[in-house]
Amino acid sequence: MTAPLGRRLAAEAVGTGLLVAVVVGSGIQATELSRDVGVQLLANSLATVFGLGVLITVLGPVSGAHFNPAVTLAAWFTGRRKADGLPLRDVAAYVPAQIAGAIGGAILADAMFAKPLTEWSTHDRSASHLWLGEVVATTGLILLISGLDRVGDTSLAPVAVASYIGAAYWFTSSTSFANPAVTIGRAFTGTFAGIAPASVAPFIAAQLVGAVLGLGAVIAVYGRPAPAADEVAVPHGEPELASS
Repeated sequence: MTAPLGRRLAAEAVGTGLLVAVVVGSGIQATELSRDVGVQLLANSLATVFGLGVLITVLGPVSGAHFNPAVTLAAWFTGRRKADGLPLRDVAAYVPAQIAGAIGGAILADAMFAKPLTEWSTHDRSASHLWLGEVVATTGLILLISGLDRVGDTSLAPVAVASYIGAAYWFTSSTSFANPAVTIGRAFTGTFAGIAPASVAPFIAAQLVGAVLGLGAVIAVYGRPAPAADEVAVPHGEPELASS
């Protein structure tokens, strides 16, 4: 990524904010149009799939379209020995931008539907099976994103990541938050997509565990990455090959 840090932070804040606005706004719209919880979840997940795919396509070339502290931390960890890897100082800037964007997105969605702007959610999500769902969802997400990077086919990310999140809405018990910033943002809305503040910390802990497991799964499946060219040691006394 060659964009200046300021532009990348703007892309992360805007992207995360719009993602949360899509999740929260479609949840509000769904509950106003139907009383069937299954229909509500279907509408919510479809809107998220389409919205996330578009956001990754548009903003990916600028910032990498992380929109997720777990993804940012994984990107830093896997690229920490590469010359073009994400520096730790950029991670320290990405994460606050993502969280601020997520909170702003929740407030924006509430404003669009004339809901209280900063109403704390009362949707309790404190249960061990939900935490397990978050571990599974985040593990799969990190495996997917890092796996695409390892096979050199990140062009598939908009479709692949959006499709995975849409599927995980349905196959995980937690409906796949899989994102610490989005989790924090969704605590600021008392609507369908909200999460009670007391449930936030355990969800984030489960997501971080999932991120670690996801990185472990990448190594198990793809092996350890080859050392960068500047890390390859030249045996003492043997001349390096001249470049042609």
